[in-house]
Amino acid sequence: MRLRLLDAAVDSLVELGYARTSTQEIARRAGVARGTQLHHFPTKESLVVAAVEHLVEKRLAEILATEVDSGRGLEVLAEAFSGPLFHAALELWVAARTDPSLHAAVLPLERKVSEALEFGAAQVYGDRFDAESIELTVELVRGLAVSALFRTPEADDALRARLLPAWQSRVEKK
Repeated sequence: MRLRLLDAAVDSLVELGYARTSTQEIARRAGVARGTQLHHFPTKESLVVAAVEHLVEKRLAEILATEVDSGRGLEVLAEAFSGPLFHAALELWVAARTDPSLHAAVLPLERKVSEALEFGAAQVYGDRFDAESIELTVELVRGLAVSALFRTPEADDALRARLLPAWQSRVEKK
């Protein structure tokens, strides 16, 4: 039941955006009664933050499953900023800028996301990247993901194919 609500919340955030997502819509998408939804998540903020947190945990597991010497570390990290997780999180970031209660709810989640990404990157890269390079890498792939909203998929793929290897060669310890 809880997972259905979390998945429905992400779907609604991605499809409708934060402003048009409602707890009634999430309950409808999940196929549960409104009372059931309220029992698990009493507010819209608690539901959407839990949904994004759930996706973050899944994405971190994917990052940690990457073999240290696979050569795909940066690509896997960049993929963390794509798809439903990124779009749902982006909806929360933008809405939280002007919604004080959502901002307060999202702030601990964002700390957790940053720590998880940095931890995942550190596990994937081992001692080949120093801590500052890992932090810069997370910020680089996050920035690429935001700017990708204004590029065609082909242009985005081409830019990533050019920038990510160049970045890795600059920061990887020899």
